[in-house]
Amino acid sequence: MLAYTNKVAFEKMLETGETWFWSRSRQKLWHKGEESGHFQKIKGMRLDCDQDTLLVFVEQIGNACHTGAYSCFYDELIPFDDSDIFSELEKQIIDRKLHPVEKSYTNYLLGEGIDKVLKKVGEEASEVIIASKNSDKVELLGEIDDLLYHLFVLMNQQGISLEEVRQKAKERHQLEGNKKEFHTRTAD
Repeated sequence: MLAYTNKVAFEKMLETGETWFWSRSRQKLWHKGEESGHFQKIKGMRLDCDQDTLLVFVEQIGNACHTGAYSCFYDELIPFDDSDIFSELEKQIIDRKLHPVEKSYTNYLLGEGIDKVLKKVGEEASEVIIASKNSDKVELLGEIDDLLYHLFVLMNQQGISLEEVRQKAKERHQLEGNKKEFHTRTAD
């Protein structure tokens, strides 16, 4: 979303860790979520080179847009290339397979075969579970990252692309009520 702020609103953001803006139409300070309950918890801030624009990274609670949409920027005019770190990881694994690099861990895994990759996926999944139980967010993030990496190596070995996974996620997400037939049980 795009909103305006002033010195008082900025200071309130620093003080509370949530977004505050200046409403030009109402001419008053505005705490995002005060009426809707859709608050924004600040995760980071960046100031542009002219120091006249603030980019605020938030954890959105509920929807940001007054229309009920998660984001105010839902009207796509030109398709956005949504390549991201996962696309880059996939490309790097493909590149390692096509152009092996000496002492590359990826090449080691690919060379050892499916049993080694599956063993690593199992180990990393167990480490995610343990880190979750230990309630150590830093450790958990590292273990999730390790698990995702090994899942990407497995995907490569099995000929599954990130785009196929994205498409499957879209198909499942679009099911009414997110109800998946294979999870539905009937009473006998």
